[in-house]
Amino acid sequence: MKEFTIGANDSGQRLDRFLSKAVPLLPASLAQKYIRLKRIKLNGARAERDTRLQVGDVLQMYINDEFFDKPREENAYLTVATPKLNIVYEDENILLVDKRPGLAVHPHDGAEYGRTLIDHIQAYLYQKREWSPRGENAFTPALCNRIDRNTGGIVIAAKNAETLRILNQKIKDRELDKRYLAIVEGTPKLQKGSLKGYLFKDAKKNRVFVTDTPQAGAKTCQTNYKVLGSSHGLSLVECELITGRTHQIRAQFAHAGHPLLGDGKYGKLNKKYDRNYQALYSYKLTFQFTTDAGCLAYLNGKSFQVEQVDFVQEYFPNIKI
Repeated sequence: MKEFTIGANDSGQRLDRFLSKAVPLLPASLAQKYIRLKRIKLNGARAERDTRLQVGDVLQMYINDEFFDKPREENAYLTVATPKLNIVYEDENILLVDKRPGLAVHPHDGAEYGRTLIDHIQAYLYQKREWSPRGENAFTPALCNRIDRNTGGIVIAAKNAETLRILNQKIKDRELDKRYLAIVEGTPKLQKGSLKGYLFKDAKKNRVFVTDTPQAGAKTCQTNYKVLGSSHGLSLVECELITGRTHQIRAQFAHAGHPLLGDGKYGKLNKKYDRNYQALYSYKLTFQFTTDAGCLAYLNGKSFQVEQVDFVQEYFPNIKI
């Protein structure tokens, strides 16, 4: 319990306004709940959120110590009162989440604290009491893979250090099969094929480039694909990443003359379609372990898939994924 005595500078403020300054990590909705439950008391009694504070008033707050820290990336999860997650699968070790397009996975992607996928995941586990930040010496729930902000699909979160270590190695060794759905402009000549080339990243322009011949600093890239259907100048393709380079699918299909629908960075926005971000979704994940997986051995051979993909329903409603 923490106690505050109201001084002259805070006199006249509403209780909820004072709380937003005194406890900046406490979401307004949660503050209101705590007021209602008498976990926040004014002079030992319940108060309303719009109560005006007076000099000498005493606030008692029965709130976890974490909320009194200064806001920073590491505690942004506290600002999430109601985690919003589309959970595909969960057990004691992992959490598979269907990330919607437009949601950044980390604050480094330009999103504000409390508005990223990892913030919602950590808030979810914290509120379930599966994770206690002050009881952990080193580990914080973390993501094993990343997806671009405007791409949707399955993201893997590790609940413990052993899981994170194993999955990071499995991803590096390509023992996870990740399948993507994409809509490309036009129809590829081959119904089933492989796009191969060399990809290099221009950090200043925040984009990648694909060439057919080796270039200094470029890495090999390969995407296998299968056309699932074509209609009205568009094709729905399933992609298998053989390598996992930045923007690989987007850049390779654009290089092949079939940019993704809605991809203004590697193609041109088609005014015919009301879409301003790429039609790309990491829709299916299969664990294909070929070496020892330790505590995750039970996942070997298991496959997980999202329930629906918006652009498939919109442009290819007759195709079931």
